[in-house]
Amino acid sequence: MKKQYLHLSAYHCDKCEGPVVSGTIAVRENEISNETDLREVGAMCLACGHKQAQASESSFTRRCAPVDWQPIKALCL
Repeated sequence: MKKQYLHLSAYHCDKCEGPVVSGTIAVRENEISNETDLREVGAMCLACGHKQAQASESSFTRRCAPVDWQPIKALCL
């Protein structure tokens, strides 16, 4: 019962102080196992578009609870 989880966090942008949203995908083999195969999906400021991978030392990071995230196999356009 392998599941994929999306982890989201937010922190202040170093350039404009706007919100930077950062995402990570992780896989769990079952309900009680630790997460493996951790992959960064990116981070970007929603106000100015600056790509900032990490929060600065003075910034406070807010983390959301992991969300079950199953990929869509095919997109029909």
